[in-house]
Amino acid sequence: MIRAALLLALWLPLAAHAETVPEPEDFRQDEYRAPVPATLEGVTVVDTDAAFALWKTGRVAFIDVLPRPPKPDNLPAGTVWHDKIRNSIPGAIWLPNVGYGRIAEPTEAYFRGGLDKAAGNDPAAPLLFFCLNECWMSWNAAKRAREWGYERVFWFPQGTDGWTGAEHPTVELEPEPGF
Repeated sequence: MIRAALLLALWLPLAAHAETVPEPEDFRQDEYRAPVPATLEGVTVVDTDAAFALWKTGRVAFIDVLPRPPKPDNLPAGTVWHDKIRNSIPGAIWLPNVGYGRIAEPTEAYFRGGLDKAAGNDPAAPLLFFCLNECWMSWNAAKRAREWGYERVFWFPQGTDGWTGAEHPTVELEPEPGF
């Protein structure tokens, strides 16, 4: 108990002086696993409790943008390849690799198609973007969706790390077809 109080006493002054991450004008282009801003212009930022409340309504499309490494082209013949399992929020649609700062035309088309599907072709449909804690992929994806005219965009910066930390349910996801 005393040790915890001491650690808290040492941490609070550091936290109070911690530099906040400024919101950039454009998309983040590198170092995607790094502290993120607390804001995203035109987007509603939600914490784990708010994300869970939105999820329970069943009226918000959850978009997971965690990248997925591709199968290497140069694997020796006969090599067994297993994609990494993605445990995520139940009901979410997984659109991997759409959160990079720059995306190629095929990735943009895939992203737009996934958003149209998730939103039912309704730009006013609510969309919530997430990835992992301190991951710029979800920030970039939410910013891009807002710029494309989606009106009710939510960003959940704690992502599945915050979700599982709160012991909310998860399921194994497969990427949306077309990836």
